Amino acid sequence: MRLFSGPLLAACAAIWLGGVESAAADTPVTYTQDGRALFGFNVPDFWALRTGGPREIEDTELGDTRAVSRVMGMRPVTDDTVWMGFVSPAGVATIEDGVRYLQDIDKFLVKDPTITSTSDTRIGGLPARVFRGTGRRESKGVSFTAALIDLPKNRVAVAVAILRDGANPDYADDLNAVFASFQSFQ
Repeated sequence: MRLFSGPLLAACAAIWLGGVESAAADTPVTYTQDGRALFGFNVPDFWALRTGGPREIEDTELGDTRAVSRVMGMRPVTDDTVWMGFVSPAGVATIEDGVRYLQDIDKFLVKDPTITSTSDTRIGGLPARVFRGTGRRESKGVSFTAALIDLPKNRVAVAVAILRDGANPDYADDLNAVFASFQSFQ
């Protein structure tokens, strides 16, 4: 089963195009770096938010490390078939820089990714590029959406949503509400 296609893709596309109101996402969070608020979004009810500071992860195939900025990740409390995360990597100033960043970390997110569509849109009133595709994660098929949001002052927010094959398609409402709630604080 391919998620983010058909009615599910249409629902997500409506949010990215600004056409649907925010649903029941009502716990506001703020992404900060060095004490400066960069952007915020609402976490859906009954979703758990995990945050982590800057760290390095190792590419086991190449044996080199990659720096990863603070990640804010969330998933439903009782279901691990869907995950969404945000990061604003240091040194990533434009959407084109964001594309290179995604290419550098894609193997950590999804194995064997295949991009099925790309679109330029607006999220939170800001220019954004959205990639949708399929791949594998932990030996299971997944659908993913990666959004690069052009923040003011030479910053980019990267949002990634991953749904395992068979995930409840109703999670699209929660994911759409998160995108609809996104706002820059700069």
